[in-house]
Amino acid sequence: MGALQGAPRRGASCQKMDVSTLRTIDRWIGTTLTIILTGMRKLSGKRQSGGVSAIRRVLFVKLAEQGSTVLAYGAIIRAVKMAGRQNVYFLVFEENRFILDAMAIIPEQNVIAIKTGSLFSLLVSIVAAVRKMRSLRLDAAVDMEFFARASAVFTYLSGAARRVGFHAYAGDGPYRGDLMTHRLVYNPHIHTSQAFEAMVEALHHNADLFPAFAIQAPALGGTAAPKFSPSAAEIEAVRELLREVTGKDGVPPIILLNANCSDLLPLRRWEGDNYIALARLLLKRYDSLYIAFTGAPEESGPVHELVRQVGSKRCVSLAGRTTLRQLLIVYSQSQLLVTNDSGPAHFATLTPVDVITLFGPETPKLFAAPSERSHTIWAGTVCSPCVNAYNNRQLTCKNNLCMQLILVDEVFEKVCEVFDRRTGYREHRAGRIGQGA
Repeated sequence: MGALQGAPRRGASCQKMDVSTLRTIDRWIGTTLTIILTGMRKLSGKRQSGGVSAIRRVLFVKLAEQGSTVLAYGAIIRAVKMAGRQNVYFLVFEENRFILDAMAIIPEQNVIAIKTGSLFSLLVSIVAAVRKMRSLRLDAAVDMEFFARASAVFTYLSGAARRVGFHAYAGDGPYRGDLMTHRLVYNPHIHTSQAFEAMVEALHHNADLFPAFAIQAPALGGTAAPKFSPSAAEIEAVRELLREVTGKDGVPPIILLNANCSDLLPLRRWEGDNYIALARLLLKRYDSLYIAFTGAPEESGPVHELVRQVGSKRCVSLAGRTTLRQLLIVYSQSQLLVTNDSGPAHFATLTPVDVITLFGPETPKLFAAPSERSHTIWAGTVCSPCVNAYNNRQLTCKNNLCMQLILVDEVFEKVCEVFDRRTGYREHRAGRIGQGA
């Protein structure tokens, strides 16, 4: 799900550690801690499996990837129905809490945020987070980080009697200790949102039954994503920004392009030249259309260069000019978003915009937003999907043919199909031709 657009404050970005540093910490320190804690758990002779009694307080552990948090909406709603909104908590990296606040499912004070700006702030924040979790006297904790070690450690240290997470029974995944009470087998054949809901459902079952879990997968898309509801003042501020950048008195038809110039997973990137060519084709076809490139503050330079190369007054940059809340309003004021598989593809489902997501090293079968306004393009090469839960999303591949095989003409045709259906452009154009216009 990938790099974020916008920032908590205009022109600023969250201070956070490099992703490779966090992965290294997880691999070496996380593995060591899971070994130690597993040994301590076994020496105690108690797994603390608990029964199937009532659950009063639930914690979700989802440290990274805000897009996946949107996919977890159905699971969170299940927990809210189970324990009440005031009794559902979330542990997350500070830079990733935005989407929880925007979704407004749980109280903001129920989000336990870990700062990753430096090693010192990380350590201090971890100690504070563990103390906070244990003070809550949690009944259950759900680890939604697949096979990460850090999340397994946090889930165990939460003190929850019932702990749900994926377990590598036969080495079918990276080692992360034996710290869960309800140890689920990761199933790569069901959608991620279904897997998250199944994890919450597992809390109602006896831990001794696992890995067998005789339930049907929850219905895909059974719980629609919440709608982002900004204030009238917030909407007007964004509309004023759009009028300013386009030079129009009102907000014109807009197609957004998210080139993800600083994507945390470069293998997912569709090259900038493709976006340039796509923008030119769209501007040529639709004479009243504006193209707006979005991006984070650190992407503003590369994005401005893409806009310059498109060479049209109807192509503008919004990179670094919005907060994350404002970005969601930009989506609401636009007709369509084209992006690779990243957070924005999921954020946008909170708004009325149509989204075309380009998949490469991951598969839409597991990660596409379950929404009728979500459209996907995937080359489906035999080497894809190669980024998955089993390899902790780390590969040696340097040649993303899976993205290179997605052609500009293919994306252009899909964009036109969705845009025409949404706006009625084809019928309007046919009517004008019939009248001799």
